[in-house]
Amino acid sequence: MARSLDGLVLAPVTDQAPGQVGTRTRFTYHERQGEIWAEYTGGDVVRGHLVGTREGDRLDFRYVQLKRDGTTSSGHCVSTVVELPDGRVRLEETWEWESQRGDGTSVVEQVTAHED
Repeated sequence: MARSLDGLVLAPVTDQAPGQVGTRTRFTYHERQGEIWAEYTGGDVVRGHLVGTREGDRLDFRYVQLKRDGTTSSGHCVSTVVELPDGRVRLEETWEWESQRGDGTSVVEQVTAHED
């Protein structure tokens, strides 16, 4: 199992569709006894939260976010935790909106101090 996500900051590798999470978004993860949660902000997202569970290297969580235009949206995501050769963590995600139409895949990776 890859190491704990607790205290790690992750960012998307590429931008998603306009008005969604993008490379300027930062996720701050927390983990305790199989529970995961995170706060995120940046780009078009003013404030976002996710909460869910971790079993081995699989995360299963729901997310909700407030965008700069004042709209909110929510969805479900399943991610696989991968440890990169340089020791950083990557999440390979499959997500689906629940408050609107749309689904997809994305990758977020741990941000090092000089990248933030």
